[in-house]
Amino acid sequence: MSVNITSFERIESEFDAVIGAVVYATMVTVDSRNRPRTRVLIPVWENVDGRPLGWLATYRTPVKAAHLAGNPHTSFSYWRPGNDSVAIDAVASWAEEPQVRQHVWDLYRATSPRGAGYDLGSFWSSPADPRLHVLRLDAWRVQVIRGLDLRSRIWTAPRER
Repeated sequence: MSVNITSFERIESEFDAVIGAVVYATMVTVDSRNRPRTRVLIPVWENVDGRPLGWLATYRTPVKAAHLAGNPHTSFSYWRPGNDSVAIDAVASWAEEPQVRQHVWDLYRATSPRGAGYDLGSFWSSPADPRLHVLRLDAWRVQVIRGLDLRSRIWTAPRER
């Protein structure tokens, strides 16, 4: 059974618990022929003005860049044994401003508010490293499913309701 909710705060602690335990998310994009492609990555999430906002430190690969240029909608899925899961639908956009790159660098270094970050210094030299790219993930729908009873709660951004 699914329950629609209007306040992200009502599911935020469960969102945090699942993401913090799973860490790795499967990201889905689609190509120009609407074929899905998945990859496993570690985004970090924060609550900004009552809404989940994600950040992904990544390489700007030709495939990922082409997919997002054609369709910026993406989905992230987290799952752990016991059937706890989080599904996030978001719109991705490249964010290359120096202050954003520093903010994201700091979020990952602090292991993020969700406990799923890591030190980006293992892959890039600094926030100014030209090989580092940042995706902003504006979530518009979040579904949290907990336990074997498959209790589901869905938050949707106000403009999407």
